[in-house]
Amino acid sequence: MKNFVSSVCHVLMISAMFLNVIAPEADTFRPVVRGKRGAVAAGHPLSAEAGLRLLQQGGNAVDAGCAAILAASVIEFSHFSFGGEVPIIIKTASGAPTVINGQGIAPRLATREFFLSRAKNGSQEKGPVYTGAPEYVSISEGGSRPGAIPSSGILPATVPGVLDAVVTALDRFGSKSLAEVMQPAIELADGFPIDELRVSYIEKTRKIFEPWPSSAKLFLPNGRAPKPGEIFSQPDLARTLREILKAESASAARGRHAGLMAARDYFYKGAIAKRISAFSEANGGLLRAVDFAAFHAKVEEPAKTTYRGYQVYKTGFWAQGPAMLEMLNLLEGYDLREMQHNSAGYIHTLTEAMKLGFADRDRYYGDPDFVRVPGAELLSKDYAALRRPLIDQKRASLEQRPGDPINKKPLLNNSVQPAAVGESRVPEAERANDTTCVNVMDKDGNVFSATPSGAWLPTVVAGDTGVMLGQRMQSFLLEEGHPNMLQPGKRPRVTLTPTLVMKDGKPLLVLSTPGGDNQDQSLIQVLLNIIEFGMNVQEAVEAPRFQTLHLVSSFDDHRFNPGVLNLEDRIDKQVANDLQARGHKVEMHTAWGNPSAPTVILFRQDTGVIEAGADPRRGRYAIAW
Repeated sequence: MKNFVSSVCHVLMISAMFLNVIAPEADTFRPVVRGKRGAVAAGHPLSAEAGLRLLQQGGNAVDAGCAAILAASVIEFSHFSFGGEVPIIIKTASGAPTVINGQGIAPRLATREFFLSRAKNGSQEKGPVYTGAPEYVSISEGGSRPGAIPSSGILPATVPGVLDAVVTALDRFGSKSLAEVMQPAIELADGFPIDELRVSYIEKTRKIFEPWPSSAKLFLPNGRAPKPGEIFSQPDLARTLREILKAESASAARGRHAGLMAARDYFYKGAIAKRISAFSEANGGLLRAVDFAAFHAKVEEPAKTTYRGYQVYKTGFWAQGPAMLEMLNLLEGYDLREMQHNSAGYIHTLTEAMKLGFADRDRYYGDPDFVRVPGAELLSKDYAALRRPLIDQKRASLEQRPGDPINKKPLLNNSVQPAAVGESRVPEAERANDTTCVNVMDKDGNVFSATPSGAWLPTVVAGDTGVMLGQRMQSFLLEEGHPNMLQPGKRPRVTLTPTLVMKDGKPLLVLSTPGGDNQDQSLIQVLLNIIEFGMNVQEAVEAPRFQTLHLVSSFDDHRFNPGVLNLEDRIDKQVANDLQARGHKVEMHTAWGNPSAPTVILFRQDTGVIEAGADPRRGRYAIAW
């Protein structure tokens, strides 16, 4: 049943925080979740419960966030599992915002030449794999590029980053042992009631993973897909998790740090890495023990900008998050409230700003350990002022238009357009299955935002370890000289984008979402819903959304769809007609058809109350205490 809150109370609540911004009457499918001690918002009720359990045991937001990630890595395997990756933003009560870069690296055997040769000569990989290769004009040099990195199978796996990211976060900012934080995940690996979503993904992807015996054994017990409500267990993964904790326990006498490092090393330098390496080598994969040993999650400063007095923090340019910061810089020059929420002018302006931000993403972003990204220039207010006049209020752009931040020009000279690709040639069952989200705040002012992803169905289970291997190398490009060109030891430029927003030096919001290239599009809409239009957190995530496909896809065949704009059909039909008249290629989705599903947590500085919202589009869940 919808939750109806009186408009008078709602206006009073919002105006205290966002001076004179009038919000509509609340009309949401779920209530705002409120508490004084803490809140956890995640992709599944049991992921959120794992985090809340740690808060109730005296842990802080970092302990809770890590517990929720590990729980999700067991039960949300349709979209994320233990062999995947996770970027994290943390702000402790007394410290500066910090990023944990938990994106795994490409194996040393993963070279551009390997994949180009494989595409030319035909796949020799065991198991089914997509080898279709649409033609693609390089952003940087022109010419064609085979879509040669597969989207499924054993070849696209990067080094699993989840455990190292969690251990690094706990070591730097947490208070609990790994054993305490991992306990909910182990209980879930021993068995949990499987839901309809997971069952549907097993059935949809079984033809892809079934030829891999280790995957078929796990996902098709007794030769069939489990039914909703049946107990689904992962005994091999449960054993691996317990072995990791034995390593921690054996070194615990030397202190908490020593125990955490021993657990980490058991996975990355010990028995687990060796067993995954042996499985990979025996089955035509590229991962080796030396790749595990070479990997470390990185602790970094976030990218940041300001927007109307708010400070917004994202990961670095190895992910797409800074593109949202570029978009905010562009939008700061417009009176969005005057345009009115989801009017034709508002949607047009945001969409055109998104196109400019994504054009820079597609041209410049990549692993800063390998390429020089002009980050300061891209995020400067002066650069946004140069680019803003490119937004024509009467016409939609149908070209990709990266700028030239180094030479302070609004457009890059001689920029070659990506070829428009029509219908995807990647089978639906092999398409990227995306991500989940975890956000946490506690009563002491610690905040945590993460976007766990990778190693989703259809996945290859690495033998008897129970660890599902990822597919993130598909996000690399193969154009010679491109910032996101595949190289051994390099991190692919990903879409994962946790978010922290502060006001007057204090945390205000954390938010994140699944959705691939749509993540920052949805997050910017949710953020503006709150700070421009005074919506509460639940209204903000439930409001109708739109999505541009005018970008180079980060997945599969890296297709480009100039001018395509998806609208949920709750958006007024006259608005859709207006946008079409401006040149947008409008496609209507169902009322709740947007593929992202954010969670958001807000700290009310006036009362100390923590408020959480969770998008019902894909079963997000929030709990407060």
